[in-house]
Amino acid sequence: MPEKKTLEAARRDKRQGKAPSTQAGEFVREEIEHIRKGKHGARSAKQAIAIGLSKARRAGVELKPPSKGQTSEKTRRSAEQAYEKGQRHEPVSSTRSRAREKALRHESTRSASHAALSRQAHSAAMERSASERSAAARKAAETKGPRERSEAAEKAARTRARRGH
Repeated sequence: MPEKKTLEAARRDKRQGKAPSTQAGEFVREEIEHIRKGKHGARSAKQAIAIGLSKARRAGVELKPPSKGQTSEKTRRSAEQAYEKGQRHEPVSSTRSRAREKALRHESTRSASHAALSRQAHSAAMERSASERSAAARKAAETKGPRERSEAAEKAARTRARRGH
């Protein structure tokens, strides 16, 4: 069961008109926190993210399952079931939750390390085309206010200086 603060944060995002993926991001963040605190582990950063997305769908976030061909049939079916369960607002089975936690307690907590998440983000970005990455960056820049844009520019300058570009 997601924490109260996560559900509230996701609801706040929805009220502000943010995308379902942004709302789901709250659940992914919670999952990463749980792994870092040692509540349980995960096989990989990808699994940690998948658990968060599944939790979001089950909590009623209108995050559509991936379309055919994007992921394996098993993953797609699982996402569809989680989505449908969330739309029906049924309670989560305590037996299922306990079994899930027990299995994940055997896994490593290194899957949520800074390096692991960075590797995952990099590999996910490399699957996208340069124009898709560029469009995402442009969209991100548009949603920033002047102060955040200035901070981001300063950070980029520091990074470039450090890397010697």
